[in-house]
Amino acid sequence: MNDKQRIHIMVAGRVQGVFFRDYTHRKAEDLGLTGWVRNIPNNRVEIIAEGEKTKLLLFIDAIKIGPESARVDNCQIEWQDYTGEFKNFEIVYTMK
Repeated sequence: MNDKQRIHIMVAGRVQGVFFRDYTHRKAEDLGLTGWVRNIPNNRVEIIAEGEKTKLLLFIDAIKIGPESARVDNCQIEWQDYTGEFKNFEIVYTMK
């Protein structure tokens, strides 16, 4: 079964300056997901990820925990239709 989906995640808390994007990138690559992660204003991180739903659920669990130096206070998740637009998962260092 190829149940691919897309998620849009907004993460708030102590998630900037604590290697949260690097952590997110590694987790996404380990799970074979595609998309991107970036810092946004108000000390938040934005994530778009695509892949199999079971892998996305594992990814969400990891994001809610974050790296050891982070503190995730809120994680807003929106499920969306899969687009297949990404070839890999990358860290975006500037606003799109």
